[in-house]
Amino acid sequence: YKLTRAMESYAVKHTDAVTTICNGLRKDIVDRGVPDSKATLIPNAVDIENFQADIPRDEALAQSLDLNGKTVLGFLGSFYAYEGLDLEVRALPGILQENPDTVLLLVGGGPMEESLKAIAETCGIADRVIFTGRVPQAEVSRYYSLVDLLIYARHPTRLTDLVTPLKPLEAMAQKRLFLASDVDGHHELIRDNETGFLFRAGDLTDLTRKVNETLKAKSLWPKVLEQGRRFVETERNWTKSVSGYKQVYEQLAAAAPEPVS
Repeated sequence: YKLTRAMESYAVKHTDAVTTICNGLRKDIVDRGVPDSKATLIPNAVDIENFQADIPRDEALAQSLDLNGKTVLGFLGSFYAYEGLDLEVRALPGILQENPDTVLLLVGGGPMEESLKAIAETCGIADRVIFTGRVPQAEVSRYYSLVDLLIYARHPTRLTDLVTPLKPLEAMAQKRLFLASDVDGHHELIRDNETGFLFRAGDLTDLTRKVNETLKAKSLWPKVLEQGRRFVETERNWTKSVSGYKQVYEQLAAAAPEPVS
């Protein structure tokens, strides 16, 4: 780790300009001694044209997964420890007490898969956690259409505090409802109760409470979904983000020495 950090610091200190995808990384770079004027924020974004809002529910897929009549919580992605999927599984018993028709749909795979299945067995809810395995990219939107509430329960770590993920932006682009932990990386993207919902990172009790509250607050959903979509349309799309590079390159060109003839 120390060697990697030293190499990173050497690299950024010997460049003419540095761009970062979020404020967390920008602060980290400046704290290493890089002049503030050299570090430019070009925020994480999505290609809005690649995401369809208001995807109709895929009834055939819902029937094949036995989801009819169920409230579906979900996560689509890789099952890494920092994603907090263990917290989601452990929260399900408390969620079922108030929402007995709930299931947790986990789409994807990764290092935590067997551990998550073991947690579900231990908690006595294995029949309420559906593991689909990895699905083709072309099929992902079908699974998104089945989820009532996406959960991004990232644990508080250096990675999740420094880096902004794409999943909440992708959810907003598709007008999908989500609840996320309040790690710094999420705070940069999500306005609580405006574009999404937040809970205290790593707090099982608060996750359970916020899921139950969010499922009850259906009157808030349309406004939150509209505001989330508008956020990516106006602030977090690739057209706007890429335009930020123009000023960086113009400043570098203006500062470049005249070529020797």
